Amino acid sequence: MFNPKMVLIDVDGTLVDSVPDLAFCVDAMMKQLAMSVRGEAMVRQWVGNGVQRLVERALTNDLDGYPDAELFARAMPIFMELYAENTSKRSRLYAGVLEGLDFLQSCEGLKIGCVTNKAAQFTLPLLTDLGIVDRFEIIISGDTLAEKKPHPLPLLHAAEALGVKPEDAVMIGDSKSDVKAARAAGFHIICMTYGYNHGEDIRHYAPDAVIDSMVELRNLINAP
Repeated sequence: MFNPKMVLIDVDGTLVDSVPDLAFCVDAMMKQLAMSVRGEAMVRQWVGNGVQRLVERALTNDLDGYPDAELFARAMPIFMELYAENTSKRSRLYAGVLEGLDFLQSCEGLKIGCVTNKAAQFTLPLLTDLGIVDRFEIIISGDTLAEKKPHPLPLLHAAEALGVKPEDAVMIGDSKSDVKAARAAGFHIICMTYGYNHGEDIRHYAPDAVIDSMVELRNLINAP
């Protein structure tokens, strides 16, 4: 059991299945560039490191790929315009998320925040449209600070802002970036089995706990 004073939660792959919107935008971008579409299954393997990295991977059809600079310069504005119009049209909360958030909010004195690598221009509309933006005392997006996950800065910034020591904090995520950020920040880390981790089993990165649904948080977290 964990006894945190603060819980921070990732967005994509943890709270929200955002791939349907991201895949739609990737394929629409590829069509505008007269290139082959990639499909939702491939996009699921590529998300988790921000939209710039997603676009780079889509253009090269490679998780580790980096495209020609001129091609990327053409593609990125196309994707950004598409995603601004399609941030939440197809995205949905995972089963158990609302129940998990209800439980966390029922824990007296527990501070709840959101830390994502998604840019603020997409994060805030997405959380608003899905009806959960008011659940968080702090929201740190991928462009809020000079660094994003797997760097520990976003987690440490949230802890300082909410007056909590790292050892009294839990990060909930789905990827190795979440695990690395939590470890570097001195947080505990709980991971979801269903998220985006480039096709790898998140257990390989040895989080403190792995769960199938946020409903299971009631079995892991004690109220302060």
